[in-house]
Amino acid sequence: MAFGIIIIGDEILSGRRSDKHLAKMIELLAERGLSLEWAEYIGDDPQRITATLRRTLASDDIVFCCGGIGATPDDHTRQCAADAIGAPLQLHAEAKALIQQRIVEMAEKDPIKADLNSAENQHRLKMGEFPSGAEIIPNAFNRIPGFSLQGTNGGKHYFVPGFPVMAEPMMKWALDTHHSHLFHAVKHLEKAVIVIDGIESALTPLMEAIELEFASVKVFSLPSVAENGKRRHIELGVKGDPESVELAYVRMLEGLEALHQNYVVD
Repeated sequence: MAFGIIIIGDEILSGRRSDKHLAKMIELLAERGLSLEWAEYIGDDPQRITATLRRTLASDDIVFCCGGIGATPDDHTRQCAADAIGAPLQLHAEAKALIQQRIVEMAEKDPIKADLNSAENQHRLKMGEFPSGAEIIPNAFNRIPGFSLQGTNGGKHYFVPGFPVMAEPMMKWALDTHHSHLFHAVKHLEKAVIVIDGIESALTPLMEAIELEFASVKVFSLPSVAENGKRRHIELGVKGDPESVELAYVRMLEGLEALHQNYVVD
């Protein structure tokens, strides 16, 4: 089981809007001792969205899907999710009540705006049409809910709006309500140093030796070029099981000293 995120919208791929979901998802997971394993960006292409959801819903992953659950012509996610699992869209009773409550609140006692049978307000109910069997995700910002679907292999998908101000609390709610048993279940530690004027090719044998010696540890290398008055350097580190990381870190420092590499603790 892994955590993943799917971010949907032509506006992200065209650059008209900058994605904020990925960074926030990483942050929310890290706060709970979890990590993101994968991410995908998709435009507003129904066939591609459906194919992606059909694949991910067949996994055991916990997936957050951001965007495309509104009721405008470019919002395809609800229908694509239904197509992916072979279920019809239907108006969720609780979602209907929440949307109608929002309509009345926004009407501010204007009887015309509050008419739940008006064409405009009937159209708003489409935002509560979810694949059969879906459960709602509460939206504290404006009551318009998202929805979740159980995957076919034990995983779960959470569908939230493309607006970060709504999506963030909904993602928090999903994690804290349904997956708190996973929080901090796997101990993890990262330790790194900054290797001044480091060259990756010279450090690769050391990195390979450490991963060979410590099977539960991953070595990472993040090079930076010389710019803005800073010297070229590499952030070199180890991550994984805390006990093994401590041993691997000592081994890494010994290796750097043997190579006469100049480093500072990150």
